[in-house]
Amino acid sequence: MTRKEDFDVVVIGGGPGGSATAGLLAQQGHKVLVLEKEKFPRYHIGESLITGSMPTIEALGLRDKLDRMGYVRKYGGTLLWGRNQGAWDFRFTEASEYEYTFQVRRADFDSVLLARARELGALVVEEASVQDVLFEGDRAVGVRYLRKSDAEPTTVNSKLVVDASGQQHLLARKLDLIEYHSDLRNLAVWAYFQGCNRYSGTRWGDTLTENRPNGWFWFIPLSDSTVSVGYVTPIEAFKASGKTLEELHASELAAADEITSLTAPATRVSGFRTIKDWSYTCKKFYGPGWALVGDAAAFIDPLLSTGVGLTLRGSLGLFETANLALHNPNEETALYERYERNYREFLNSLLEFVRFFYDRTKSKEDYFEAAQQSIDPKRLRPRKIDFARMLSGVSGMRDIFDGPLALRAFRDSDAPQTPDTLAG
Repeated sequence: MTRKEDFDVVVIGGGPGGSATAGLLAQQGHKVLVLEKEKFPRYHIGESLITGSMPTIEALGLRDKLDRMGYVRKYGGTLLWGRNQGAWDFRFTEASEYEYTFQVRRADFDSVLLARARELGALVVEEASVQDVLFEGDRAVGVRYLRKSDAEPTTVNSKLVVDASGQQHLLARKLDLIEYHSDLRNLAVWAYFQGCNRYSGTRWGDTLTENRPNGWFWFIPLSDSTVSVGYVTPIEAFKASGKTLEELHASELAAADEITSLTAPATRVSGFRTIKDWSYTCKKFYGPGWALVGDAAAFIDPLLSTGVGLTLRGSLGLFETANLALHNPNEETALYERYERNYREFLNSLLEFVRFFYDRTKSKEDYFEAAQQSIDPKRLRPRKIDFARMLSGVSGMRDIFDGPLALRAFRDSDAPQTPDTLAG
């Protein structure tokens, strides 16, 4: 076994959460190692972003690059949901300063984020499988990993281990932290179609979410003229159907309303893919020398397209926390307690709203009211605006990252930030 140099931070996983956290910390002068088990680009589902992603994208300096890449611009969402009221929609401009976000091919998008982490100074090692997180007492002090084709593993020390390993959740499994939400045990099956009908105007890039008696569909338009069309259903409903997931997708698509009209002239141009969408939240998001972010910390049902948005918001919050804690180790516990509290409160409000939203007997006004009760109980804004804020993932804008960091202090400066310069 070989031992190499020490690092301030080791990040497990090079997906959006790991790349963003690593890049922002490296930008501030910390010595960061990213260990990614795969070779990028690699396929991943989760193609629809929300505007809650944009502060982190801007902090990484990637807004203009993503604009130039030609992704479909997503200005809002269209829903056929609840009591029979026809299709209805919301616009991001109702909720925040961001007019649009993007529908992305995750292979490309994730590669851009990982490359940016490198550009900002992180050392990124791909095809490196983390075998274990190393502890001294109850404190994480490093990792042991094995690179592809290496005969012996490598051990590195670090002040902080960030688990951004997604639904592999390496640390959560090791520490027995995962708590599943038994009412949100779903399966998803999807494929790609070409030649679909599309909405006009700013709805051209909308994600369509359409409810079905025992599940729901997504319709996500992508920049190469293909559309991702997926069906999500509870595992018990799938078992009771007596069909394969592919058969279930086909039969539900034929019986749907809005999405059937959009896909009527289309041709399926891919095979089917499936995944378990089992929602969970970890019991703890941090401990001495370690922290969780993104799907490694929690996964909330994909109904509202919040996956990458939550991950990137969490990454910005973890960056702020870790940056301050590395400069002020005596304040570590208090800083990470705040990170977990804010992250968990935001996740809990989203989880509560998702559960309410799954009641398809409600009207859209009922959903507006539920969003307002969750994020704006003093009724400072119209209900529809609060609904748009909830689905945009921008509620409060500092629900997670509400610490002393002034965001623009590091957006507008190339110099490493210290606690004094970050104070706001």
